[in-house]
Parts: sequence; structure tokens; C-alpha cells
Amino acid sequence: MTDRKNSAAHIAYDDLRGWLTLAERLGEVRAVKGANWQEDIGLAAEAILRAENGPCVVFDEIPGCPKGFRLLLNMFAGVRRNMTLGFPDALSKWELSDGYREAYLANPKLIPHEIVPTGPVFENVQTGDNVDVTKFPAPIWHEKDGGRYIGTGTYSITRDPEEGWLNAGAYRAQVHDAKSVGMVMAAGHHGAQHFEKYKKRGEPMPVAMVLGGDPLSFFYGGLEVPYGTFELDVVGGLRGKPMQMVQGKITGLPFPAAAEIVLEGYVLPDKTRIEGPFGEWTGHYAGGAKEWPVLDVRAIYHRNDPILVGVPPMGAGPDEMARYRAVMRSATIKENLTRAGVPGVAQVWCHEIGAARSFHGVSIKQSYPGHAVQAGTIAAQCGGSAYASKYIVVVDDDVDATNLEHLLWAMIMRTDPVDSIQFLKGTWDSPADPALPPDRRARGDMTHSVAIINACKPYHWRDKFPPSNTPSAEVMQKARAKFGWLLEGE
Repeated sequence: MTDRKNSAAHIAYDDLRGWLTLAERLGEVRAVKGANWQEDIGLAAEAILRAENGPCVVFDEIPGCPKGFRLLLNMFAGVRRNMTLGFPDALSKWELSDGYREAYLANPKLIPHEIVPTGPVFENVQTGDNVDVTKFPAPIWHEKDGGRYIGTGTYSITRDPEEGWLNAGAYRAQVHDAKSVGMVMAAGHHGAQHFEKYKKRGEPMPVAMVLGGDPLSFFYGGLEVPYGTFELDVVGGLRGKPMQMVQGKITGLPFPAAAEIVLEGYVLPDKTRIEGPFGEWTGHYAGGAKEWPVLDVRAIYHRNDPILVGVPPMGAGPDEMARYRAVMRSATIKENLTRAGVPGVAQVWCHEIGAARSFHGVSIKQSYPGHAVQAGTIAAQCGGSAYASKYIVVVDDDVDATNLEHLLWAMIMRTDPVDSIQFLKGTWDSPADPALPPDRRARGDMTHSVAIINACKPYHWRDKFPPSNTPSAEVMQKARAKFGWLLEGE
């Protein structure tokens, strides 16, 4: 670990507004007034979300929405990505990921949330005939989307009806009408497991859908935590203090007292509506339009001048969703490998080009025959990676696994394809996978194969493998220090 990473991590905000104040101090927030939800906000997303250093944008005075209702876009980019996870400004993405792992995952702790009597989220309460989700600035994100999506930067809180534990999962939500939104829960995810239990009991599932939360809480809604663990108690552990939560007036479910917007209601066991299509994280409209469960909204809670969070997937390249998942999922998989007893793991990187889900690089210091295959197999199917992984490339520790070109160079030059690639079949896939065959999709068989590519020097003759002429990190640093001025202005 470098000295820069040794700085104690400290998350300096408790809610979205606290985070926004810090981002403004960094000079990374832009305000846009008058953009419409029909097209403008989606176009802005296309323009900025793939930029590594793009600004955070707050849309205000949105036509057709009440005064003060805002939408925030692009939390995780620029210097603010380090601030978001509680680290110094100057860390590289790899230093940030490994610093996050060592600070939060190596010795994890849960701090249970605490229930408080009230909070800012109750500044405005609408129930019954006053429920109207269409007043919020939910955009049409992509040109072929089937409707407005209010839930992209969202997470939904549910409770296991048999075991009692809480889950916070990031499931997208399309606006159907004033009192109902979609709730897309892929098979195998904890929210979907809860729903299946309610269906078998013939009972509606209570839901609290948080549409404007702090970044950490939203991120953890889309990351993998162990079965039975409440994500917001994990966030409490990261902050070193309990998350303050209130109870919904309809379901009694807890949700953050300082959330911006919360929809509360029930998903009925036998009610579905056509949802989609939606431009998904794979860069395709793979899921099409199909029947999905519906949240019947019985209550809306929101702060004064509420902020809706938008995190739409852009696909076909790195975007905001890929950036935060790359940093956090890479750390999770490296920790999974370490806990599984795989020695010598140098780097793990979930590449943004695969939406930080489908293409992972792992570098190791080889110690014994089969070490690379062991690392690749576990990296393909551990808790942090099992869903939608497709390619795992294992390389020696002289390769920068975070650098896509360097990783592909090793994959091309250090392999014999017929001997270097192995396959796992029947692994967990996503309905967003455009390569899932129609017949398999129709019968609900959401599985595919994973390729494990051993791009390490062959263990038994690695000492005879021709040396590479790529410079060491020290040589590159020296070259840049002495002759980097030649690239000025490039």
C-alpha cells in the first residue's frame, strides 16, 4: 500500500445534500435550468456520463414539475469519486479501490441502524388521492425507452417474511401511472427471493423505494453482500455510526430519515404490467418489453425541494455505473479471493468496458502449478462476481490488470488459445445479456458460460519465457519525469 493510501478513510457526509455541498466545494457541480424530462436530460446524460472527469449536474426549473423539484446526475467522476468513498483527492482508481478494500472490507463491521421518530423526509407526506409520482422529473433516458424511469439511482427496502432480515436492492422503476411504478428484480437477487416467498404465502410484499439517497447507500444497493445482511447496516459500519432511519406510515419498513424521496407501498403477488424496453447496462435493449411486478404506491414522502437521483446505464463503454462498480466490485473480488485462500493476488480489476460485471482482470504472483486456474475459477464465481461474469483473464504480476491495453497484450502474447482457455457452463446470467438465446430466455433459464483465460507465463517453463520489453513502473516514472515535457500540449 502506498503512503497516499495510508491516510485514514473518512466519509464526511451523512446524506445527499451533505455530499452535494462537498462536491460544490471541489468545483465539480454544474447547474442547468429549464431542461425538459422528455429529451433534454437524457441528451445531457449521453454527453457527460462516459467522461471520466465529467461534472455533477443538477437540473432545476424542469418544465411541468413543481418549483424546486430537482434531478442530480453523475455523482461518481472527477475528484469527487475519492471524496465519495472518504479518500484523498490524488489517488488513482486502483489506489482508491485497494484503499477502499483495506479500509472497509478487510476487517468489516456492521453497525445496526437506529430508528428515530422523524426526519427531513417527512417534510412532505402524500397519501390516498394525493399520491402522484408523475410530478417528479423522471426522464426518458434513451431514445427507445418504453417510458419515463423514475428509479435508476434508487434502492428498495424489503423484509424477508420468514426470517425477518432487511434487504436494500437497486431495482429499476418505470413510471406506469400516478400511483404505480415498475419493480424489476432479476432472479436470484435478494429482493426477488423475498418476493417469491411472499407470492407462495399469497401476500403482498411491503416496499420502501428510496429515490434520492446518499451515494454510498445507493452503491451498496447494487453491490453484493452476504445473504441476511442489511446493506444500510454495512454503510453504518463504513461511517462508524448507525444510519438514522424512520418507519413508513403504511408498511412500518425503515428508510433513511434524511432521504430525499421515498415511495411506500406493496407489490401484489399476482399483479404485473408491461415494463420496458429499457437501454440496459449491456448497451442493448435485451430485456425487451415484458410483464414485471408493480409497486402500488400508497404514500410518498419527500423533503422540501427534493432531489431525484439519476444513474442511467449508457452501455457501449464506461459510464458512471461502471466507474463506481469497478472501484468497489474489484475490491470485493480481491477480498473474496484473499478470504478463499488464494495467495499472491496483486490486482483485480472489473473493467468498465464490461460494465464492471462481465470482464475481469486478475494479476497474481505465481507460486505453484494450477495457481492461475485456481485464481481464475474463484474470481469467476465468488460472491462479488458470480452474476453476469463472462471473461476472467489471469496474468502475472508484471502486468497492470487495470490497464485494458496491457491486459489484452498479455492475453494475446502469452497464450495459446486451445490450451489457455477453459469454460464454466451453467453459470448465473442476467436478463440484460443480449446474447442469451431466445429459447433459453423464454423458459427462464438465465444461465451462460464463463471463459477463464490463463494469460500467465506457463508455470513449468516461466523462467525460460522470453523477457518482455515493456518498461517497469520505475523506468516509466523516470522517463516521464525526464522527458514528459515533450508531450506538453498533446
